[in-house]
Amino acid sequence: MTQTAGCLFIISAPSGAGKTSLVRTLLQSDLNISLSISHTTRPPRTGEINGCDYHFVAVETFKQMLLKGEFIESAEVYGNFYGTSQQWINQAIASGQDILLEIDCQGARQIQQIFPQAVSIFILPPSADTLATRLKSRAQDNPDVIQKRLAAAREEISHIAEFDYIIINNQLDEALDDLICVIKAERLKKERQIAKHRKLINELS
Repeated sequence: MTQTAGCLFIISAPSGAGKTSLVRTLLQSDLNISLSISHTTRPPRTGEINGCDYHFVAVETFKQMLLKGEFIESAEVYGNFYGTSQQWINQAIASGQDILLEIDCQGARQIQQIFPQAVSIFILPPSADTLATRLKSRAQDNPDVIQKRLAAAREEISHIAEFDYIIINNQLDEALDDLICVIKAERLKKERQIAKHRKLINELS
C-alpha cells in the first residue's frame, strides 16, 4: 500500500446551524481525521481551550503573521480576525493525514483556489425558525449581535451552490451519519484507491 496525500475537507455553515457540535462529535468517532486549528483575535468563550479550539492571539501578533504570509486564508468576522496556517496544512496533507477545516464561505473560497481538490461541505439548519431560536439561546450574544448573525447567515447561505455537499442538521446523529458517509466516499474515490493500492491492482491485473 502506497502512502497518498491526505484529503482536505472544508465545512461551512451559518452561525447557529450546529456546525461546531457536529464537528466535535465527528472528531470523537474513529475516523482518523484532524481538525485544523485556526488563529483568532477573538476572546475565548466559556470552555474553549487555547491550542485546542483556537490559537488565541493578540491583534498585533495576528497582523504580523499576516504580513509574513503565514496564513493560507484569513478573514475579519464580527470585528475579529481569523486565519489558517498554510505551513501546517501543507505538512499534514503531505504526511497523508486527512484534515478538516471549519471555515466561513469567504475562507472556503480562498482555500479552494489553492487546493481545488478540497472537498467542501455546507451545513444547513432545518428551518429559519430553528436558526433564529438557536442564535437567541446563546447567552453570550446580545440582541444586536444576534441580528447581525441572522443577516450574515442569509449571506452565507447565498453561496451554497459553491459547495460539493449539503447536509441538513436537524438531528445531530443523522447529520453525523451523512458527514461520515461523505468522508468515506471521498476516501474511496478511484483516483485515491488506485494510487494507494497500485501494487495490489498490478498484482491482480
